[in-house]
Amino acid sequence: MTARLKPILFVSLGILLASPAGAQEVGQPQSLPATPLEIVTAGGVHVFEVEVAQTREEMAKGLMFRTEMADNHGMIFDYSTPRRASMWMKNTFIPLDILFIEQDGTILNIIEDTTPFSLASISATGPVAASLELNAGVVAELGIAPGDTVRHGLFGNAPDGSD
Repeated sequence: MTARLKPILFVSLGILLASPAGAQEVGQPQSLPATPLEIVTAGGVHVFEVEVAQTREEMAKGLMFRTEMADNHGMIFDYSTPRRASMWMKNTFIPLDILFIEQDGTILNIIEDTTPFSLASISATGPVAASLELNAGVVAELGIAPGDTVRHGLFGNAPDGSD
């Protein structure tokens, strides 16, 4: 009787591990070209290097499968035309701060310290031209707030003067 229970237990455990809540997909992180970005706050100007996700495929993968991200780095998602953006943290191993940015570079709203692997919807409070993902804690550390300005070529206000 014991011999019969072991295979059943193994099969049951295999089903549990294969369920969406019990396992994550395996994949390779993408690497996209990085460009300079600045965030202007009441406390000063903060400089970042950000990868730019522009295609549907690049935006769908985002920062999935990364186990770390360098300080002062991030990823910006270019929506081309303003929209009510929404995303999740599926297959994202690192917690993030997500900034939703209007067409002129103004930060509309911020979601801080997202939960890795969560399928909960993370959304802009209105139409935005882009979203920016930074390491969790950066927003609080630098005092970034809605109403602050993001300078990048996507908004026609690139920090190096070239748009």
